[in-house]
Amino acid sequence: MEDKTQKAHHKKKGGKKVEKANNKFQNSKKSSNPKAFSFQSAGRAEKTARRNNDNDQKRLHVPMVDRSPIETPPVVIAVVGPPNSGKSTLIRSLVKRYTKHNINDIKGPITVVSGKKRRLTFIECANDMNSMIDVAKIADLVLLTIDASFGFEMETFEFLNILQSHGFPKVMGVLTYLDKFRNNKTLRVTKKKLKHRFWTEIYEGAKLFYLSGIINGKYPNMEIQNLSRFISVMKFRPLLWRNTHPYVVADRVEDLTDPELIHRQPRCDRTVTLYGYLRGTHLKSNMRVHIPGAGDHVLADVSVLPDPCPLPDKERKRLDEKHKLIYAPMSDVGGVMYDKDAVYINVPGHFTKKSARVTANKEEGEDQEEEEEEELPFGQGEKMVLDLQDAPDTFADQLAYSELRIFSGSTPVRAGDLKEDEVTESVEQDDQGRTRRKAVFGSPDPEFDEDDEDEEDDEEEDDNPNRARRGNALSKFDTRNIRQKGEKEDKEDKDDKENVQFADSDSDFGDDDEEQDMINVDGRKHISSDSESMTGEVRWKTNLKEKASELFRNHRRVNLMSLIYNTPDLSPEAIASGNYKDNEDEEASDEEDTKDKDEFFTLKHDTSKATEIIDSARTQPQTDELEKWDEEDILDSIRHRFITGELKDDDDEEEKLEEEEEVFGDFEDLESGEKVETEKDPVEAERERIAARKEQLKKKFTEEFEEEEGEGSKLNFYETRKAEIEKQLTMNRAEFEEDDATTRALVEGYRPGCYVRLLIKAMPCEFIENFDPTYPVLVGGLLTSEDQFGLVQVRLKRHRWHRKILKTNDPIIFSMGWRRFQSIPIYSLNDGTRNRMLKYTPEHMHCLATFYGPVHIPNTGFCAVQSVADNKTSSFRICATGVVVDIAQASEIVKKLKLTGSPYKIFKNTSFIKDMFTSSLEVAKFEGATIRTVSGIRGQVKKALPRPEGHFRATFEDRVLMSDIVFLRAWYPIKPRKFYNPVTSLLLSTKREWQGMRLTGQVRREQQLRAPQNVDSVYKPIERKERRFNTLKIPKALQAELPFASKPKQASPQSRKSYAAKRAVILEPEEKKIYTLMQQLNTLRNDKSRKRKLKDTERREANDKKKAKVEEKTAEKEKERRKDYFRKESKREVAASKSSKFSKKK
Repeated sequence: MEDKTQKAHHKKKGGKKVEKANNKFQNSKKSSNPKAFSFQSAGRAEKTARRNNDNDQKRLHVPMVDRSPIETPPVVIAVVGPPNSGKSTLIRSLVKRYTKHNINDIKGPITVVSGKKRRLTFIECANDMNSMIDVAKIADLVLLTIDASFGFEMETFEFLNILQSHGFPKVMGVLTYLDKFRNNKTLRVTKKKLKHRFWTEIYEGAKLFYLSGIINGKYPNMEIQNLSRFISVMKFRPLLWRNTHPYVVADRVEDLTDPELIHRQPRCDRTVTLYGYLRGTHLKSNMRVHIPGAGDHVLADVSVLPDPCPLPDKERKRLDEKHKLIYAPMSDVGGVMYDKDAVYINVPGHFTKKSARVTANKEEGEDQEEEEEEELPFGQGEKMVLDLQDAPDTFADQLAYSELRIFSGSTPVRAGDLKEDEVTESVEQDDQGRTRRKAVFGSPDPEFDEDDEDEEDDEEEDDNPNRARRGNALSKFDTRNIRQKGEKEDKEDKDDKENVQFADSDSDFGDDDEEQDMINVDGRKHISSDSESMTGEVRWKTNLKEKASELFRNHRRVNLMSLIYNTPDLSPEAIASGNYKDNEDEEASDEEDTKDKDEFFTLKHDTSKATEIIDSARTQPQTDELEKWDEEDILDSIRHRFITGELKDDDDEEEKLEEEEEVFGDFEDLESGEKVETEKDPVEAERERIAARKEQLKKKFTEEFEEEEGEGSKLNFYETRKAEIEKQLTMNRAEFEEDDATTRALVEGYRPGCYVRLLIKAMPCEFIENFDPTYPVLVGGLLTSEDQFGLVQVRLKRHRWHRKILKTNDPIIFSMGWRRFQSIPIYSLNDGTRNRMLKYTPEHMHCLATFYGPVHIPNTGFCAVQSVADNKTSSFRICATGVVVDIAQASEIVKKLKLTGSPYKIFKNTSFIKDMFTSSLEVAKFEGATIRTVSGIRGQVKKALPRPEGHFRATFEDRVLMSDIVFLRAWYPIKPRKFYNPVTSLLLSTKREWQGMRLTGQVRREQQLRAPQNVDSVYKPIERKERRFNTLKIPKALQAELPFASKPKQASPQSRKSYAAKRAVILEPEEKKIYTLMQQLNTLRNDKSRKRKLKDTERREANDKKKAKVEEKTAEKEKERRKDYFRKESKREVAASKSSKFSKKK
C-alpha cells in the first residue's frame, strides 16, 4: 500500500476550548492582585478561624501519665474475627515477614522482634466470649479480619462493644477473601460500603487494609509489608485501667507439683509457674492477682528471668538475621515446644559439637568451614541438645565421687565407698523360745574394719595424685547446687591452693563469662576433672585460680573503718583508689590454722596492733605558720575585731558594715540544726516586704495580660499540664535510680517490661489437666480496694441490639476489671427523692443496677452477657453496658407497696378500718401514716384496736362510706441477694460450656414444667353494682342565705294532678283513620328498607369475592411476567460480560 500523506493540523479559531485558553491568560493577570487570597467577608474569616480552633481542640486529649518503662514490653497485637476469616493466615504472613519463620500451629502468644526498638506479640482470639473479653483487656492493637465476600458478622460488632467498655485501643480492619469477586465494579462498591460501615463503628478515617488473595498459603508480600510498616510506626496512648494495674500475659505454664504427691492424690492442688512479660505498673511480691477463668490467687514468689526475645544490644541501621528473633513456647518454633508438664525437642538430622567437628576435619585435612557455618543450628532446641552433650558424667557418677570432710585433718568420705549391702536373713531363737528373723546387712565378718579400707583408699590416692576423677563438673540444671559469689573458702584449704580446682559447666552456649564457685547444700566439694582429656567436649577456662581470687576480692565487702583507723600506713588517696592489700590478715589466719589443724577447738588471738592515732579534731599547727603572727601589720588588720580595738576611719565605715553584715548575718546552729536569724531594722524589713509585693503583682499582671497570639499561648494549659506530668515522672524515676535491683523490687516492685516468673500455689488441678494454649491466660494484679466485696451500684443501659429486655433478679454475667462473674442485679430509677425498683429495664435510656460483687472504683467500665456458653444463638450476645457509679455496704432501693382495707364502723369523721394489717405490731409501725379513699378523702392512721387483731382507728377529712376502699401507699426496702459466682472457664475441658445459675424459664423448659398459676392472679370479669347516691339536702336556713343563682332549682313534687294530666284525649273517627293509616305506611316503609339492606349486603359480598379472584389471577400473572423479565436480563448481562472479556483478550 502506498503511504498516505496526513492532513496538516489547523488550530481552531473559535469554540469553547479557544475561549477557555483565552480566559486562562486573563485569570493569570488577575492573580497578581495582592488581595486575591485574603478573605472577602468578615463572616467567612470568622468561620475559618472557628474551624481552625475546633480542629486544634480536637487534636488535644486529656494528659495522662505514661508509665511505660524505658525498655517497653512487646506490643500485644490481637487478631480477632469470625471463624474462617483468615486470622491464622494473617499471623503466619506477618511472622514470616518479620522473622523468616514458618509456623504451622499457632498456639499461645508469639513474640517477634520487629525493629530496633519494638517487639510484637501476636495473639489469635478464638470465637469464644471468654476469649474475646480477655483479649479486649490486654490488646494494644486489634486487627479485625472481615470476610468481604460475606460482610460484617455479629462477632465483629460484639467485640467492638466489648472494647468500648474496657478502654478502646487502636483498631485496624483487614478485608480478606477479595479474590472471590469477579466483577471490579462489585468489588469497588463492596469496599466502599464496608469502609463506611467500619468508620461508623470506629471513627471517621479508620484504617482499613485490603488483602487481595493467597499465594502459597500466605498473603501477598507487598500488602503484608505495607501492613507491617503501619504496625511498626504506630503510637499507642496509655489506657486508664492498664496504666494503674500490673498484668502478665502468660506465654508458658509449668507444673512444679511433686510427682509423688500427684501419684498419691491425683486431685490435689498444684504449684504452678507462669512466665510472661510484665506490663502496666509495678508488680509487688505477695500481691493478690486474679486469673480470669481460674479465680483469685496470691503470688508466692516473683523472679526476673533473662529476656527470651531481647532487643538488639546497640543501635543498628538494619536488623541482621540473627537479631530477627521469635519466641513462641507453645508453638512449634525453633524445634522446642513447651507443654503443661514436658518440653518437646524436635531435632532433625544429627548434631555434634562444633569443636569436635573442627578437630575431625583437621585430622582428615579437609576444609569445610562454609559447610559448618551452614550446618550450625540456631534454634533453641538444637542448643539444648548440644548442652546435653556437654555433660561428661551422669548425676549418679557425680554423687559417687563427691567427698565430705568433717575435720580439717580427717580422711574425706566418698559416697562411692558407702555401697548398698545385700540384705540377708538370719533366723535365731531367743530365751523364750520365740523364733525371730534378723536382717543382716553387708559382710557378716566381725573382723571387717572400715578404717583399714579408708587407709587403703588414702594410700591409693596418694600413690596416684594425677588420677582423673569423674563426676566433678556440676550441671547448671542441678537444683541441689547453690551458686555462691565471692564466698570465702575453708581456711584449711588455703594453705594448699595449688590443689584446689574450680569446676564450672558454663560451656553450654560457648559464652566467655567469668567462673563462679559451685557448692552443694550439704557442704561437699566437687573437684574438677582434667580439661585436657576432654578436648572438643568441654572447654574449661584458663587461669581459674587467678580469676576466682579476683572475683573474691571484687565481691568482698571492705571495712573502711578498719582501713582508716587500724591501718595508719595507708594514705587516704590509696584507700580511695583501692590500692590496699587484704591478704595479710588471711595469711596470718592461714598460719594459725596450719599450726593447729589437728585440734578441733582453737583459740584465736587478736593480732591487730594498737596504734597511736592522732586526734583529728585537735589539729597540731605547724611552726612556720605561727611566725607570721609576729608582724604588726597582720595584728593591726584584725585589732578592730576585738572589744579593746578601735574602729576604722569613717571612709571605710560602709565597707565595714557590709562586711559585718555578710559575716554576721543569718547563721545555722550546727548542733541543733535550727536556723537563727538576726534582728533586722524595721524600716528595711518594711521596704523588703513592699518590694516583694510589687514583684509578685507585676508577675501576676504579666501572666494575666500577656499576648494571646501564637500556638504556645493557645495550648498554655495543655503544655503546662504535660510538663507537670513529665516532671513528676522524671522525679519518680530518679528516686530509685541509684538503688540496686533488689531494693527497687522490695520498695516499688518489679518494673514493667521485664520477663518474670510467677509462682502460684494452691492452683486447682483442673487448670493443668485441662490446659489449652489457644485460650489466653491473663494474670491481672488487684489493688488493695479490689479485694473487698460489697454492693456495687452501676449505671446500666440495655444494648439496643439485644432482643429481650432485662428483668430484675435474673442472673447475668458481668465483665468488670479483670474479673468475670455472675451476679443478680436489681434495677432501679432515681425519681429525685428515692431509688424506685424497676421490674424491667427501660427502653432506650439508662437505669441504675445494684448487685453484690467485688468493689471497683467509680467510672470503671463493664459489659454484661447472659451466657458465655457457645449456644450458637443468632442474636446479639452483649445484653448491657455501663459504668460503676458508687460502692456501698447497704442499698437504698425501695418498692412501692399498696395496702388496702375497708371501713366496718363509721362515725362522723372517724372510722374503724379492717383487712389492712394482720397484727397490732404492724399498726404501731404505721401510726401517723397517710391514708386515703378511692374517692379522694384523705386520712391518717391513729391507733390499733384491742380487738380484733389488726383493726385500727383512723380519722378522715370527711365522712366516708361503707363502700369506700381505703388504701395506704408505702415503700418497702429491697436488698440485693449476696450472690457471686466467678466464671471458671479455664478449669473446664471444654472452655465454651461454662454455665452458671440458669433462669427460671430455662429450668422449666428443660424439665418440661408449666409455670404455676395463681388463682388470684387470673383475670376475671369485673361486675360492679350500680351505686345510688342520696340526694343533696341543703338546710333551709342556708338556702335562704344563698344567692338566687346558687339556690337549688329542684321543684317539689305536686300532690295534685294538673289539668293537662287529668285531661283525656278522645280522637274523632276521621282522626283515628288518619292515625291508623300513618302507622301502616310507616310499617311498610321500615320493612322495605330492611329488605333492601339485606339485598345490598348479599350483593356486596358477591362482588368482593369476584374482585378477590381477579386480584389473585393478576398477581400470578405479574409474578410470571417479572420472572421472565429478570431471566432475560440476567442472560443479557452474562452475554455482555463474556463479550467484554473476549474483546479484552483480543
